[in-house]
Amino acid sequence: MIENPSLIFLLSSLAGLLVLSGFFSGSETGMMASNKVKLKNLSKKSHKGAARAIELLKRPDQLLSTILVGNNFANILASAIVTIIMIEYFNGNVLLGSVILTIVILIFSEITPKTIAAIKPEAFATKSSLLLKSLLYIFRPLIILINKISSYFLNIFNVDLKDANDNDNLNTEELRTLLDDSGDLIPKSYRYILSSVLGMEELVVEDIMVPISEIIGIDLNANKNTAKKIIESAEYTRLPVYENDIDNIVGILHLKDSNEFINRYESNEELKGLLLKSYFVSQSTALMKQLKEFQVHDRNMGLVVDEYGEIQGLITIEDIFKEIVGKFGNEST
Repeated sequence: MIENPSLIFLLSSLAGLLVLSGFFSGSETGMMASNKVKLKNLSKKSHKGAARAIELLKRPDQLLSTILVGNNFANILASAIVTIIMIEYFNGNVLLGSVILTIVILIFSEITPKTIAAIKPEAFATKSSLLLKSLLYIFRPLIILINKISSYFLNIFNVDLKDANDNDNLNTEELRTLLDDSGDLIPKSYRYILSSVLGMEELVVEDIMVPISEIIGIDLNANKNTAKKIIESAEYTRLPVYENDIDNIVGILHLKDSNEFINRYESNEELKGLLLKSYFVSQSTALMKQLKEFQVHDRNMGLVVDEYGEIQGLITIEDIFKEIVGKFGNEST
């Protein structure tokens, strides 16, 4: 035990411990309040502090244990030093010392650093990450012991630490809320498009397909003028071609081949060789999945079939894009 320590040394040690306590308090708030998307963006830009913070946040139990062990260690040691000071220099008025220390810790080691960290959490987290990671390594045996004990009690309350990582994943409603709260950061027109995209995950092909009764195609048995009119008035770059009945589709005509198609039509030449092979999609396919399928298979149009393979309608990649931005003009005007 130290005998008759100098007041200057004790006060300097006390100040250092209060700063250390403030560091741990601020680190706790900074780490827990940090926006993980911002940290990931900083990490992609080779920000080492952000990368360390992300690594620490993967195990919040170990991180919090390190912070709390350090904070309690600093506060307990500060309390011991104040006790020594009060006994040695202030006639043993320990109660007064405890009251003063509590006020000082509350203002300078709790409220102030936590407020700073709450205002700039990422800055605090990245700067504190190196020391926290070092302390986590130094105190690892103690941290592991503490975590095992705390895990026992967490299990009693059915708390799974794996759920901590699940909190990083936002569902559709949460993403919509972020869009609504983005203010002027995202223009209103763009917000509408993004909101439309989010709503797409609830839709399937059947919801926006052109019903079979409304499909416009070319009947191989129709006359040339009828075929010409259909091609000239086509809304899409591809048209289904059928024989006698729309249920009997033989292929898809790309409009870039329409002149050759008409020429062959006039000379009664074989037409099917000009047609693209029909591409079939299930009516229950999610719309966003179908968009990806169109891109993967380099297709722009698909014939929609039910579970029995019967044609129910038609869908194009243009239809999906229109669904995304269909009301864009109305919203932006």
